Amino acid sequence: MSWIYRQMIRPALFKNDAETIHSRTMHGLAWAGRNAFVSDVMESFLSPPTLPVELFGLRFPNPVGLAAGMDKCGEAVPAWAAMGFGFSELGGVTWLAQPGNPKPRIFRAVAEEAIVNRMGFNNDGAEALAEKLKQWRALGRWPKHPVGINLGKSKVTPLDKAAEDYANSFRVLRDLADFFVVNVSSPNTPNLRQLQDKAALDEILEAIQEVQGLKSKISSPKPILVKVAPDLTFEALDEILELVGTRNIAGIVATNTTIARSATDDSNVQRVYAETGGLSGRPLRARSTEVIRHLFRQMRGKLPIIGVGGIFTAEDAWEKITAGASLVQVYTGLVYQGPTVARELVSGLREKLSQAGLTEVRQAVGIHE
Repeated sequence: MSWIYRQMIRPALFKNDAETIHSRTMHGLAWAGRNAFVSDVMESFLSPPTLPVELFGLRFPNPVGLAAGMDKCGEAVPAWAAMGFGFSELGGVTWLAQPGNPKPRIFRAVAEEAIVNRMGFNNDGAEALAEKLKQWRALGRWPKHPVGINLGKSKVTPLDKAAEDYANSFRVLRDLADFFVVNVSSPNTPNLRQLQDKAALDEILEAIQEVQGLKSKISSPKPILVKVAPDLTFEALDEILELVGTRNIAGIVATNTTIARSATDDSNVQRVYAETGGLSGRPLRARSTEVIRHLFRQMRGKLPIIGVGGIFTAEDAWEKITAGASLVQVYTGLVYQGPTVARELVSGLREKLSQAGLTEVRQAVGIHE
């Protein structure tokens, strides 16, 4: 099925505008998510073998998750489990609804299996997402895998009010998901990456933890992770790690998209790379793995890492895990490899473990750091 997608379906899809195809796909998956029979059929074709991971006090059916950005508004929550993903990360969501940047804002560099996007956190806002998630639960369609939410900053919110913006979103969504990712690393909201500065990030995490403290009197604390940019220096990454203990950071998502561009002689790729926005896909693979390896070494393996960036094959996922990632996520890999990507990655990882004489993913984490 993956060959059919890559050779026949993908070329037809790629003749259309990228965002148009994304919207149509999400509409179809939203319909499938509401239909139990269709979801069951999808699961029968796409479900991978089990490869459980215990992390953050949660049980993941397998270590391959859907990265943030694909389902910003919670349109297709049940569908991701039906497609075989071991977890899904919704969003990024902002406190205020916003349309994002002007279109066109997604560009494919097919020869490099890459995407440049400058979406700009287009979403319906945190309160609308909360209502959507409540609807899925009321319908009895909530997935069996962990669901995370990626939190971003509203574009109109000034940087000195960012902490309040993030805390407002967390307040209304906290009880509706299993973990949260503080996104201060998207290149598509003006000046957002300045919030990766230690002092600014500390304020955001402090505000979120205040909400956490109030809510935790009623229910257990939710794991809070931070998503970092691949363009940060190792010194800047180390400053973020200094907040792990004081602000109870549960893990790091490494990495977001990059503003860097690799050299190429392909004129079509050059045209795409000239677009403003974050680059994802194969060109990001090596740098994201470098960041994962550095974080793992600095924390001596004590801080869980979710690896994302250029994962298309089991070899790519294995590279991330053996560098120090406990879980991995895909976005661009799904676009280029098709709906069987989770099944193929999990099956391949099981083979990798067997070849290494291992039985569990945790045994492979960081063995090549």
